[in-house]
Amino acid sequence: MLLLRPAALGRQVFRSSTRRYATEAGQLRKTGLYDFHLENGAKMVPFAGYSMPLAYGDVGQVASHNHVRDSVGLFDVGHMVQSNFRGPTATQFLEWLTPSSLSSLNPYNSTLSVLLNEKGGIIDDTVVTKHAEDAFYVVTNAGRRDRDLAWFKEKLEAWNSSENAKKGQVEMEVLEDWGLLALQGPKAASYLQTLTSFDLQKLTFGTSAFVPLEGFNLHVARGGYTGEDGFEISIPPSETIDVAKLLSKSPVQLTGLGARDSLRLEAGMCLYGNDLDEDTSPVEAGLSWVIGKARKETGEFIGAEGNGPPRRRVGFVIDGAPARRKESIVPGAKIFSGDEHIGTITSGIPSPTLNKNIAMGYVKNGMHKKGTELEVEVRNRRRKAIVTPMPFIKTNYWRG
Repeated sequence: MLLLRPAALGRQVFRSSTRRYATEAGQLRKTGLYDFHLENGAKMVPFAGYSMPLAYGDVGQVASHNHVRDSVGLFDVGHMVQSNFRGPTATQFLEWLTPSSLSSLNPYNSTLSVLLNEKGGIIDDTVVTKHAEDAFYVVTNAGRRDRDLAWFKEKLEAWNSSENAKKGQVEMEVLEDWGLLALQGPKAASYLQTLTSFDLQKLTFGTSAFVPLEGFNLHVARGGYTGEDGFEISIPPSETIDVAKLLSKSPVQLTGLGARDSLRLEAGMCLYGNDLDEDTSPVEAGLSWVIGKARKETGEFIGAEGNGPPRRRVGFVIDGAPARRKESIVPGAKIFSGDEHIGTITSGIPSPTLNKNIAMGYVKNGMHKKGTELEVEVRNRRRKAIVTPMPFIKTNYWRG
């Protein structure tokens, strides 16, 4: 049984990455909230092939960031790709594509996972939600849309024409033009509770449900990208604007990409294209926990045998000026141990919450231990960088 609202097979939507991609035709896509953003004074910028809000009106990035940490903000993440996979062998198919233990996942529970290439490199990071043994809801990055869709198509064709599909084939449905809103912050739950009779205390981090919201019945998942408590809400195209208006009343503040990036870095979250790519393995990225214990033993997933270079993703607190993050094909700031170049910064910002310069990057294995003193080259000058555990701020997820 399909538990996410049906949409015609063959539709197409994929998730967020802060690198700036253009479509093949050079035209930026628009989410269903494009006009809504303009009406609310948004400054629009190219992002993952979409025109997306960077900030709203005269509210600066730091003020928006702090509002989410202290209260509640609303993000348009409708550029992400939302997909349904269904069929008698959907669990087995997705366990072939990812290293996660989906068979042991309870209904309406989610897990962060990765799509791996044959060498074990990360094609994309993804969130997989199990609705039933034969139905999954999967969210992937907008910037990886073409790569991911082609990969899914290729692997679906292989699966459905093999012995694996004896018990039934798998269908993929891409939810084209569906909205996706992220309501994030310590006041997110209390605000959302005023709009529903559903007891949100029963909805813990990493779980989801269909929730009635002022006449709408929407898929609501508890989680997010900021380190704060919050919800990601999937919305049919015809309802997206009305739901956005419903969710953007005081104390909720519309929040753009600028604050989203600083929030996610404080929370130690990876950004595909900067902190993750096809030459990086889950172990290097500090994501080995997405590989289920039983999956490690059987190795029955694509990329199980892959081995990447001996390096590790770590966090830093850096003296002086902030280290530059990697941008597109431009590498980030170099990391040194003495005269040895041992790594590169992939993301870096001045932290609005901590009032320190924080960053993440990859260093040679053995240099990744907490408290290790290294140096980062910023503006042609070496600056002290201390390896620091991530997340940089305490997360506030609701676990019941």
